[in-house]
Amino acid sequence: MTRYAYLGPEGTFTQQALLSWVADAEHEQVPLGSVDAALDALRSGEVDAAVVPIENSVEGGVSATLDALASGDPLVVVGEVLVPITFVACARPGTTLAAARAIGTHSHAWAQVRGWAGKAAPQAIYVPTLSTASAAKDLAEHPGEVGYDVAVCAPIAAEHFGLEVVGHDIGDMTNAVTRFVVVSRPDWLPAPTGRDKTTVVLYQRSDRAGGLLELLEQFAVRGINMTRLESRPTKESMGSYCFSIDLEGHVQDERVGAALMSLHRVCADVRFLGSYPAAAGTPISVDPITSDAAFVAAREWLDRLRRLGG
Repeated sequence: MTRYAYLGPEGTFTQQALLSWVADAEHEQVPLGSVDAALDALRSGEVDAAVVPIENSVEGGVSATLDALASGDPLVVVGEVLVPITFVACARPGTTLAAARAIGTHSHAWAQVRGWAGKAAPQAIYVPTLSTASAAKDLAEHPGEVGYDVAVCAPIAAEHFGLEVVGHDIGDMTNAVTRFVVVSRPDWLPAPTGRDKTTVVLYQRSDRAGGLLELLEQFAVRGINMTRLESRPTKESMGSYCFSIDLEGHVQDERVGAALMSLHRVCADVRFLGSYPAAAGTPISVDPITSDAAFVAAREWLDRLRRLGG
């Protein structure tokens, strides 16, 4: 039985993503209080895989996940799940929005509902929580200690913890989606499907003019499309950044392998975070001059030239 850690408690969108990933497969769920705790449990061998949020269509990358994957013992992404996000506001029986003094939720959720909050409860302050579900759980179990009287969470969390819904479908953006990744220890990779993503973190040798352009050119000249590019502080010194990148293709694709080899040569470090099927499932369009066949033909041509001098 596969043991999965996920950002808990029960009722989070992360649990929803996990349930979508495993479907009816036999598994065990291990809810943990933070992204770091879920990935640490994976690194230590307590669980076999972890499901964590990595990107939101409203707020962009989830910094806790990006930073946790960029440091520590290596891990790899083996899959991704896209979850449409719908929020509710909930409270203990008898509490109304008009009487709310504070609203508790995760920071990424707050970014998606603060427009609603400004109109529905302008008097309420924001209180950050570890997750949307923990906001509901703590309000239900420790109402006098949390510092807020309304929680923003997934509908399943409000129901699970017995809270009354005082605001339905409260997101400011109607098409918000969060991307979750399934993470494993680096002992296997999914096979190429023709609709894959590869995730890497690049570290520059030095901060200089044109340095980022030099890195990105390794993708451009090989016809590789990037689907996400974010800078993250390395925490070594002020102004020291690495670059977290998602790109189309699999490490076994010739064009991707060639790009990674060049990046390994010019970067201080390249952290490979996996090649895996993209959730969208759209086949990647590859220019004939950057196809596997084109790279193989070019290598064979060079080998023939080198044999002349051998």
